[in-house]
Amino acid sequence: MNLLKSILSVIALGSIALAGPAFAQDKPTVGIAMPTKSSARWIDDGNNIVKVLKERGYNTDLQYAEDDIPNQLSQIENMVTKGAKVLVIAAIDGTTLSNVLKQAKDKGITVIAYDRLIRDTPNVDYYATFDNFQVGVLQAQSIEQGLKLKEGKGPFNIELFGGSPDDNNAYFFYNGSMSVLQPYIDNGKLVVVSHQTGMDKVSTLRWDGATAQARMDNLLSAFYTAKRVDAVLSPYDGLSIGILSSLKGVGYGSGDMPMPIVSGQDAEVPSIKSMLRGEQYSTIFKDTRDLAKVTADMVDAALSGKTVTVNDTKTYNNGVKVVPSYLLKPVVVDKSNWEKVLVDSGYYKKAQIN
Repeated sequence: MNLLKSILSVIALGSIALAGPAFAQDKPTVGIAMPTKSSARWIDDGNNIVKVLKERGYNTDLQYAEDDIPNQLSQIENMVTKGAKVLVIAAIDGTTLSNVLKQAKDKGITVIAYDRLIRDTPNVDYYATFDNFQVGVLQAQSIEQGLKLKEGKGPFNIELFGGSPDDNNAYFFYNGSMSVLQPYIDNGKLVVVSHQTGMDKVSTLRWDGATAQARMDNLLSAFYTAKRVDAVLSPYDGLSIGILSSLKGVGYGSGDMPMPIVSGQDAEVPSIKSMLRGEQYSTIFKDTRDLAKVTADMVDAALSGKTVTVNDTKTYNNGVKVVPSYLLKPVVVDKSNWEKVLVDSGYYKKAQIN
């Protein structure tokens, strides 16, 4: 009998020893709420975050809401209910999450706003993003360069497009751009023929390319039958493609009508191809691999009780509090450097562009 007990004890201890490391490596689930799969950029974001977090041993719950606000709310509620310990949220509308984030905070869940600031709630802990004001500065500087405004060229006709009015980033992009463009508008080197300025007039709901194309159609027919457009400020590649379609529809890019200088953002493949065709002038590259790593570092620190690294504690007031943020640097991309920035870094394979 004593021999049998000894054998059973050894087996039991062996089971515990075998189970021990598995339990030690078990890390909690991180819920990841992304806005839509309609933009390649968000697909890359989701994939990159999942990859980095899984490499670090976390379980992940990645959901896309397809730009449907009730859908995103439901997805986040489910993540809370299922026991996620951290929520990483790229909000469709950063003002609609107050109630669900109160539920999360009541359960001790850490909330990280990803790329888009979550507004009007105290229950957001950190913000991981790029320097959004600088994105706008770089977009405008590319227009400044393309038109040779610094060399005293002009006057030129320009039209302005903004991002979605429910996305806090859109205002930073616009304000950053206007910090460069407004002095040229004031001195007459740039002329907004439509007089449509300010986010209340130039915003594009849901960052929708078809909406931008329709607005460009209207601008061309109303203001440019006897004038030409020399530049278009576009804050996002998806809008740029729609704007370019409108311009090409009335003959720009052919004959004696050169394509205007058109900016963009996110370095999406169709826009890189457009740049190489001599259509879109520039885009802004935001390396989502770096943003995923910063976000994963925030998750690690928050769950282990360590200090979360941030580099900005002043800029991003969400209407209730200043959200501690980590800002990454954006990079302007045009025909001169696209291969070095996008291909040599491994972000794209050359075959994806050619």
